[in-house]
Amino acid sequence: MKKKIIISISIIVVIMITSAVVWAFSPVKNLKPSDYDDGITMQQVEKQNKPVLVLFYADWCTYCLKFMPKYKALKNVYKDEFNFVMLNIDVPENKKFIEDFYISFFPTVCIYDSAIDNKIFLPNAIYGDMALLKKEIDRYLRIRKMIKIEK
Repeated sequence: MKKKIIISISIIVVIMITSAVVWAFSPVKNLKPSDYDDGITMQQVEKQNKPVLVLFYADWCTYCLKFMPKYKALKNVYKDEFNFVMLNIDVPENKKFIEDFYISFFPTVCIYDSAIDNKIFLPNAIYGDMALLKKEIDRYLRIRKMIKIEK
């Protein structure tokens, strides 16, 4: 009987220690979308000849938070073809862009190409499917290559 009690207590102690270690060394949780922002502004990339993948988001938006890993993955895949900008809709400095792009829901992903004065909104129905997102972005890149862009 004593042996069973000691074994039970030992198991509980091991579980508690394991839980504490996992909790202490686990990745940061409850990230906000702005925690993913690398600080590049629209003003910095607007004058370049490279299109921009713009994400309009809000830190309080749960859909924005769920989308962030996909946006981060898109950045890794398309870093050579696009600049990436995140615009927090709650920051007053971004108000001009929010109005210029007619933003009314979050997250909103838009391809902005100042070289050809073009804005393309990616449908929010595909935000959950990385293959569909890539398909739409690749379609844009194919079309852009067909257009003669003056430098």
